[in-house]
Amino acid sequence: MIYLRSFLFLVTASAITIFFGTLGILMLLVGMKPLVRHRWVTRWVPSMMWAVRHLLGITCRVIGRENIPPGPAVIVSKHQSAWDTIALQVIFPPLSFILKRELLRVPFLGWALASIRSIAIDRSAGKDALTQVVEQGRERLKEGLWVAVFPEGTRVAPGVRGRYKPGGAFLARRAGVPMVPVAHNAGEFWPRNAFLKRPGEVVLSIGPPIDAKGARVDEINRRARDWIENEMSRLFPHHFQDGEREQDEDERVD
Repeated sequence: MIYLRSFLFLVTASAITIFFGTLGILMLLVGMKPLVRHRWVTRWVPSMMWAVRHLLGITCRVIGRENIPPGPAVIVSKHQSAWDTIALQVIFPPLSFILKRELLRVPFLGWALASIRSIAIDRSAGKDALTQVVEQGRERLKEGLWVAVFPEGTRVAPGVRGRYKPGGAFLARRAGVPMVPVAHNAGEFWPRNAFLKRPGEVVLSIGPPIDAKGARVDEINRRARDWIENEMSRLFPHHFQDGEREQDEDERVD
């Protein structure tokens, strides 16, 4: 059954992505306003979440909704699979992701990402990449979009911790908005780069907003990291029975 579920999801998700990717490029060609494009193309999200729930049998329970600020903020989240890139858009709409520029070249998916004001950066640019994050991120926040950052820079398996990069903290400080930490266990049911996905309940926890105004970037980043990793250990202790493992360089997914 898990093979059939996963196959049906692959077919359905491909069809949904092709449709909305084509819609996004058409809207770009006719010069439709960015926020209008965002509103239409992100209808991809409820379609995908329907497929995730009814075809894969993956549900989601959210803890800490009361911690969501009233206005746009920077989200720093665990990144375990493609699931979080979909689900975060349901919880924090409208949302813009920081992503590597190469993804925009992917047919249909890249077209959709380009049409919804994602923040595409050249990760080989070093300090210039951080400048891109801050400049584009502040613009998106002023437009009323939330900005999501995966501080570990790549997908990590449950029970593994990567190095937390300070880009999200730097953006929050420069933009003068709160930073909201998020922990979840999506990798238990939807592993990275995996065709087979298992049914189950993802638990996603939203932490108290971190006030970035006047705080040092390293302190903001440390507070977010500590909350996320402590919450991961509290909610999913079975992943840490042998102690937390740091991600090796050869485990990185670029």
